Amino acid sequence: MIGPFAPADQQGVLDLILSIQRDEYGIAITAADQPDLTDIPAFYGPGAGGFWVARQDSRPVGTVALKDIGSGAVALRKMFVAASHRGRAAGVAQALLDTALAAARDRGVTQIWLGTTDRFVAAHRFYEKNGFALVEAETLPPGFPRMAVDNRFYARAVDGSARCASA
Repeated sequence: MIGPFAPADQQGVLDLILSIQRDEYGIAITAADQPDLTDIPAFYGPGAGGFWVARQDSRPVGTVALKDIGSGAVALRKMFVAASHRGRAAGVAQALLDTALAAARDRGVTQIWLGTTDRFVAAHRFYEKNGFALVEAETLPPGFPRMAVDNRFYARAVDGSARCASA
């Protein structure tokens, strides 16, 4: 059900992410505002990065990505799950995060950082339940790819502790 991004996923990934951002949360964002989604392999593939897709019947129902930002750190990005596949019973979000965490460990990553919007309240609870701690924007590493809508930030050591060395 979860595997690496494939070119055939491109339109489905874009449709999934934009529908959640715009239709569910009313965020005024377009595909043009997210150039990382126009060439996923080039943006997320280098170093310890990666992009994974949860699929049902070949259709993307969830995504998660890691962007290598240097010094043993990655940014967790594009964690989105279709409303129809959310919740503990479905387990899609947890499986996506577990996939990203395993990849980070395998690739020698020590720290994971993420940015999100204050509108994604359920996501905040999910991240906190999974060992992420709220951090101030000033502590983000210099290479962190901050999006304009990001106004809430989290960090976690790959070993599971919420404490990360600040930049």
